[in-house]
Amino acid sequence: MSEPPRSIGEAARGPGSARRARLSRSADFERVYRHGRSRANRFFVMHTFPRPAAGDADAGAVSDDVPRLGLSVPRRVGTAVARNRVKRLLREAFWSAGVPLPGRADVVVVARPEAAALAEREGVEGVRGALEDLLAGSGTGGERGGAS
Repeated sequence: MSEPPRSIGEAARGPGSARRARLSRSADFERVYRHGRSRANRFFVMHTFPRPAAGDADAGAVSDDVPRLGLSVPRRVGTAVARNRVKRLLREAFWSAGVPLPGRADVVVVARPEAAALAEREGVEGVRGALEDLLAGSGTGGERGGAS
C-alpha cells in the first residue's frame, strides 16, 4: 500500500458516487469473506480485501480508487426496524465521518447483536467510534488472516 488511506467521505461527494461505492453482488461478498482479512469487536466484524486492478474483469462497477462498502445485518440483531436503523447508521458513519480506508478496497461490515443496543444508546457517534476502534486495530477479537 504505497498510497495513503483515503476517506470514504471524499467519494460520496460526487453525484451518485455513494451508490456506486457499495458492494451488491454475492460474488463480491464471498471474495471478501474468503480471501480478506477480518477484525472484530463486540459490535461489528469488519472484513477487508484489496480490489483487483481496473483492467481485471472482476473489478466491479467502480473504476477509480474508491473503497466499496457492503453491509450484513443478520436477524439476530433484532426486528426489521432495528436492523434498518443499524444499517442506516453504519452507512452514515462511513460516508459522512470520513473513516479512513485504503483506496481500491472492498469492505464488508457484519453487525453483531450488541450493535442494536449501541445504535439505540449512542446513535451514529457510537457506531462511528466502534468502527474507528476496528480500523485502529483495537478490536477485542484481534485480526485474522484469510486464505491466500
